[in-house]
Amino acid sequence: MSASQPAAEHLRGAIDLSSLVNRGTAPGAPGAGAPAAPGGPGVAPAQGGTVEVPSLVLEGSDANFSQFLDLSMQVPVLVDLFAGTPTKGLSQIVESYGGRLLLVTVDVTVNVQLRQAFQVQSVPAAVALVGGRPLQLFAGALPEDQVRQVLEQVLQAAAQSGITGSASASAAAEDAEPVEPPLPPLHAEAYEAIEQGDYPRAITAYETAIAQNPTDKMAVAGLAQVSLLHRLRGKTIDQIRAAAAANPDDLNAQLDVADLDLSGGHVEDAFDRLLTRFETADADDRNTIRTRLLELFEVAGLDDPRVMRARARLTNLLF
Repeated sequence: MSASQPAAEHLRGAIDLSSLVNRGTAPGAPGAGAPAAPGGPGVAPAQGGTVEVPSLVLEGSDANFSQFLDLSMQVPVLVDLFAGTPTKGLSQIVESYGGRLLLVTVDVTVNVQLRQAFQVQSVPAAVALVGGRPLQLFAGALPEDQVRQVLEQVLQAAAQSGITGSASASAAAEDAEPVEPPLPPLHAEAYEAIEQGDYPRAITAYETAIAQNPTDKMAVAGLAQVSLLHRLRGKTIDQIRAAAAANPDDLNAQLDVADLDLSGGHVEDAFDRLLTRFETADADDRNTIRTRLLELFEVAGLDDPRVMRARARLTNLLF
């Protein structure tokens, strides 16, 4: 639903999240410490259909999202898909329901598999999980009264499916009020631009931050992530793969497929495609491929074992 629609006329569930099921949380992964499957560590079912959670607002990631699918078997879960900063006001609205709903925030600039799974075209966007099933709600910022209309429909759909539990935040979590340091101005500008879908402005902000401080690792990673989003914008999977198949010698077409593979979680396929091309490329193409690989390394994470292997292979090819 677009931001211009007052409320969802019906809830749709055409998203396939099967690839996210039964994926455990890696130690130290973003969102680690969020609830596990109901009855497991971190979520203790209590009497009266109540589930204990650390907070009514939780952080979702590629690594831990299957846990929230499990949690939605007991309590409806609202998913806030954003870029940079969570959608303003949603946490307060969800908390006002007293545990009848949970909110999971997902930054799609760093969780590329979730962005692909939810078919995110623009941010912010909202999706509900009811009984493990995703329901598309709305995209864009809505007034509070319209958000509440949509959430009432979610609760009705949940009740019809027998999902009538509630969540209770632990006292320790309620008492804790973590204070996050403010973002540097250029980072804040980039996040705001990403949230508005203005990727070129975000790129400029990150580039300026790097020019001012070449050791700003957050800006380097942010630039790589938003550049990937910008390159893929407006392109479909079928278009990208068809162009690459029809033009195997077109380097740009192969670069697009590598972007697509990485965004869809096929990290090793993306690296292998470019490294194989690198072996026989001329000097100019080698420089282009090397630059793109370094960007994709940043997106995947420099401590990812797959990145380490690819970097080693690239080094061998260079020397």
